Amino acid sequence: MFQLLRPALFRLDPETAHHLTLGGLQAAYSSGLSRIIAPHPPGRPRGVMGLNFPNPVGLAAGLDKNGDCIDGLAALGFGFIEIGTVTPLPQPGNPRPRLFRLPQAQAIINRMGFNNCGVDKLIANVRRADYRGILGINIGKNAVTPIENAVDDYLICLRKVYAHASYVTVNISSPNTKNLRQLQDEGALDNLLAPLKAEQQKLADTHGKYVPIALKIAPDMEGEQISQIARLLVRHRIDGVIATNTTLSREGVENLPHGTEAGGLSGAPVREKSTAVIRKLAAELQGALPIIGVGGILSGPDAAEKIGAGAALVQLYSGLIYRGPALVGECCAALETL
Repeated sequence: MFQLLRPALFRLDPETAHHLTLGGLQAAYSSGLSRIIAPHPPGRPRGVMGLNFPNPVGLAAGLDKNGDCIDGLAALGFGFIEIGTVTPLPQPGNPRPRLFRLPQAQAIINRMGFNNCGVDKLIANVRRADYRGILGINIGKNAVTPIENAVDDYLICLRKVYAHASYVTVNISSPNTKNLRQLQDEGALDNLLAPLKAEQQKLADTHGKYVPIALKIAPDMEGEQISQIARLLVRHRIDGVIATNTTLSREGVENLPHGTEAGGLSGAPVREKSTAVIRKLAAELQGALPIIGVGGILSGPDAAEKIGAGAALVQLYSGLIYRGPALVGECCAALETL
């Protein structure tokens, strides 16, 4: 069905196609259609971050920023869903156009800028959803918040989403919010993780449950910075790390239509960079905390590559745009024996 619909979707503006697709998935769920046509991928449960994942293939953050389509997306067979990035206050993000397909490279460039309806709207959507599987909520800072006050935004979001999340992802790696990646620097990251970890313990006591925290990092780092991040993750007892977000590199796409647009590049061109970061992280962490691998997964072997490099779970996003829902089952099958 996706192969029949894709040509029509690709003739539309990418952001328009995005919203139509999400609306269609949610309508299919509400009508009961997805229960008939949705795939039922194989899966071997995985215990990661103290959670039981029914299969190791998840949806990456960014596709459903506000949690509008949780049930429709879950019906595609994912082992877990991550929604967001969400910020304390609603914000429109960057001006359109801000999303670009590069089909020759099976890639996407986006400069969305954390466009979302705010954390309260996301929580309302989570409460309305029927989904009872593993739900990650990805949190960020508002564009108007100075970088030196970023921890305040992350704490606001953490407090609000804690009771509704299976795990919380702290996104410090989007290239589309000014100065955000500065939080990956050693001193800034140390100052961010300490209060987040302290707040997590307070919230665990208040709510009577422990919700893991994962950190999402960029692929555009040298070896020593990856080592520093690994040391800080262990020191602050962070529960997981998601590697990676989009890249600022344009290697291999610079001569393609839209290849020089500003924003983060995802899809096939980021696969090797992401896998290299995972491999380096795994060597540094030595199993101290799990890695969730994301970036350029467009096939079952791509997913297996991430696991082979040291990831415990994988996430999809851009691959879905080019391959459709069948990619979920293909990746689950490829990972069943790994």
